[in-house]
Amino acid sequence: MSVFASVKRTGVKAQQLDAEGNLVEVETREDEEQAVKYEQIIELLLAAGYFRARISGLSQFDKVVGGMVWSITASNVDIDIDLTLPSVNACAPLSEKIVTALTKMKCPSRIDPHQIQGLDCIHLFPVFQWLVKKVIETREEMGDYIRNFAVAQFSKENSTPQDEEIDSRMNVTTATVANVKRAYKPQRRYRRPAGARAASHISQSRDPDEESDRVHTTLLEYGQRYKLSRAAQEKASKKGIDDKIPAGLAGQQKEKDDGVDDAEEEERRVRALMAAMSATEGREGAVSSSALGGMIGMQSDEIRQLVNEYNEKQAGLGAGGDARGGGAQNHKRLIASLEKQIALMDKRHAEIKELYDRLSGKYNATQAELDAVLAHNAKIDAELAKFEAMQTPENSAVLARLSSLVTLNESLKKQETDFRASCKEEVARLQEAIEKLKAGEAGGDDEEKERLRLINEQFEADKDRLQKIRVLLGKKNRDIAAITRLIDEIPSRSELTQYQKRFVELYNQVAAKLTETKQYYTLYNTLDDTKLYMSKELSLLNSIHDSFERAMATAQNKEQFLTQFENIVTGVKANLEKVDKRRDNEKAKRDKLNDEYLELVDKQRLYYKTVKEFQEECRKNENLLAQFEAA
Repeated sequence: MSVFASVKRTGVKAQQLDAEGNLVEVETREDEEQAVKYEQIIELLLAAGYFRARISGLSQFDKVVGGMVWSITASNVDIDIDLTLPSVNACAPLSEKIVTALTKMKCPSRIDPHQIQGLDCIHLFPVFQWLVKKVIETREEMGDYIRNFAVAQFSKENSTPQDEEIDSRMNVTTATVANVKRAYKPQRRYRRPAGARAASHISQSRDPDEESDRVHTTLLEYGQRYKLSRAAQEKASKKGIDDKIPAGLAGQQKEKDDGVDDAEEEERRVRALMAAMSATEGREGAVSSSALGGMIGMQSDEIRQLVNEYNEKQAGLGAGGDARGGGAQNHKRLIASLEKQIALMDKRHAEIKELYDRLSGKYNATQAELDAVLAHNAKIDAELAKFEAMQTPENSAVLARLSSLVTLNESLKKQETDFRASCKEEVARLQEAIEKLKAGEAGGDDEEKERLRLINEQFEADKDRLQKIRVLLGKKNRDIAAITRLIDEIPSRSELTQYQKRFVELYNQVAAKLTETKQYYTLYNTLDDTKLYMSKELSLLNSIHDSFERAMATAQNKEQFLTQFENIVTGVKANLEKVDKRRDNEKAKRDKLNDEYLELVDKQRLYYKTVKEFQEECRKNENLLAQFEAA
């Protein structure tokens, strides 16, 4: 059993020197707390999935560093290390790389490389808590990403019953949507006369009122009635209303008297615009009844004129038939020619009359549809009147918003139509430009070809020059990188200061550990010497006790026993004197070493003081140099 087994390892006070050279006592943490934190770190790693920590053959350093590296890589952060650890010197760069990776990950708990090397579990435990939380968050994110990716890959080659059912219904749904779009697409119900349309195009940039009439006429052609006048728009804009409001809701935004007058004026404008239009719903491109009547009337006049000319010629031929020779033959030829013309005209008349009857039927049907549309329009107007009557101050905002959305929808439809038209025009223009370019290339002259050849040669020369410059630039970059690496290999002043601090901390830790070890050795040697002396004393007492009775039996033995006992006492006194002398020598050495230590402390204080004064003088020198350069 070791002599250290019964000794409790508690905190040890180590002596260190601060920057001024004063003695500072530092209390190190107890090993029991470090062991508890180490066990908690291992439990965290096992809970996170790092089962390598269960291997009993690995050292504590291997488990802790391996757990940190595994947590960093599991959080999608790269770290270039070698876990084989061929030597003790490899622990320092490994710890520095881990600290660099933690800084890159923005770890809230800051640690130093020497804390990793020294297994300072108390300071490492918050870092492990944050790393395990980061690993769990990264695992959840990657789990969702991989799950979505797996579903996407599965959907490429396979399908679920729900997908098959949707695909089977897709054709019917597509056909239904297409039918609905065809059924509710914009249809032209009225047509403006061509003369009025041409006149409006001529004056489209002269009068804003005519432009407004053109807009309302276009909307009326497709069956949409918006009763918003320019005066109502100006009043609405003066009140701060940005959205357009239909006339059915504009009356609530005005004064009551002005609203009635504007509504009547708008109604008269709509009637005037409708009076100049003709119904064309379902008959786009057909001949109107008035045009057909004109055609038939024109043909009837021609037929009547031909009949009159025939009668006149016939009377003339009858009067002068005897005077002229061969009049009967001419008369017959003329009659035959006129009969042919009459037959042709009758045929054309029959065709046109048939067309007239057919178009008249269509006209009557269209007229009936127009009456139905007008009745529906009147019904809508009545509903709008009821809607206006239902409007209250409480729901006026909602209705205004609804009307603005309707107006916005119509505006977006118009913008979409204009955008498609502009896209078609742009495509046509680009195609025309392409054709012109192709024609120009096919029929280009030699001068243009020569110019293109020179341009290509210049381009190739510039391209080669650029490639050479890139090669030179790459070489320069490599040289700069090599010089930068050489410069980085030389430590800076801050790095040297950091290295010095770390070496001082390491030296203080080693010194404290050495002092503790020496105390244990001294304790052991003292106890060993005590045991030796006590063993000798015990054996001496036992020998005295055993020989005491025999020595007291005779006077000679008694005399001999007393002589031996005196010799033993003399030897013990001699040994005591030797021990006292050795103790005095050790005290003298201790005093001498203490004097030397105090001298060294004085020198150290003087050194720190001198360095501080030197730094202050350097700072003053730099300030003076800066002032001199500024002057």
